[in-house]
Amino acid sequence: MSLPRIGITLGDPGGIGPEVVLKSLSDRTRVPAAEYVVFGSLAILEDAERLIGLRLDRTKLTIRDIPYPRRAAKKGAPDKDNGAASFRYFRAAVESARTGDLTAIVTAPVSKLSWGLAGISWRGHTDYLEQFYPDAVMTFWSEAMKVALLSHHRPLKEAIALVTRRNCARFFRVLRVGVEKIRPGTFEFLVAGLNPHAGEDGLLGNEEKEALIPAVDEARASGMKISGPYPPDVVFRGALGHPERIVVALYHDQGLIPFKMAAFESGVNATLGLPFVRTSPDHGTAFDIAGKNQADPESLREAIRWAGELSPGVF
Repeated sequence: MSLPRIGITLGDPGGIGPEVVLKSLSDRTRVPAAEYVVFGSLAILEDAERLIGLRLDRTKLTIRDIPYPRRAAKKGAPDKDNGAASFRYFRAAVESARTGDLTAIVTAPVSKLSWGLAGISWRGHTDYLEQFYPDAVMTFWSEAMKVALLSHHRPLKEAIALVTRRNCARFFRVLRVGVEKIRPGTFEFLVAGLNPHAGEDGLLGNEEKEALIPAVDEARASGMKISGPYPPDVVFRGALGHPERIVVALYHDQGLIPFKMAAFESGVNATLGLPFVRTSPDHGTAFDIAGKNQADPESLREAIRWAGELSPGVF
């Protein structure tokens, strides 16, 4: 079997992305055997090499050089040029993956504010992918806990409006298809309620009775291993330490607060519903330590490892 081909983007040049990519790929014993393609600016990567005192073996990977518009990147803050550069890195990797040239993409963190300063309308990686793949689903994976998000980078008011029977039923179908491609018959799903106490039988809100319960019943009738809605303050406890259980959270912070408490260093963001695998670390650009050689690459290494785990028949 030939080695998989994994693209890795440098992320925001002003954040820790270039540093953690360099640290991860400089020790090939800590990442899966693969053909690696780095999408980024060679000048930015060389700056990171000088900072850290490491150098990538150019004979063991491919660097897709996407020129940076200035002599050096501004570190530690949102920046228009950094936003434009990180978007170009990601767009090039996606274009390559869509042609079948890549098995997976691993994305280093970007700044949504930097994207906005650069005039980029998408709110993040998943939003961009949804224009090509409307069934893209944001999920988070770790050995301790797994979470899938009905909605992700939206204001809370918008996220609540999406909790309808139709949206939830469709999401459950898409999620089931996505995980069945990875490990058929393995996972069960625990659905979080939207309201305190999962609505308390309508006393604290009607979304559970009108949207979630009918959608869960429909999914269960189709053969999906799914239950709920459960009170949001206890459902994650039911999944913690159970690798076969996935919590379905209804908005970003409902799912990400408990997930990052359980697996901040080892957690990985994975987009399902694509013809290729896409993962990323679950942390951000860490502007406060950018350029200081303090970034821990472990989460990016986990993203690379999970890219293999989520690719059926690859590793």
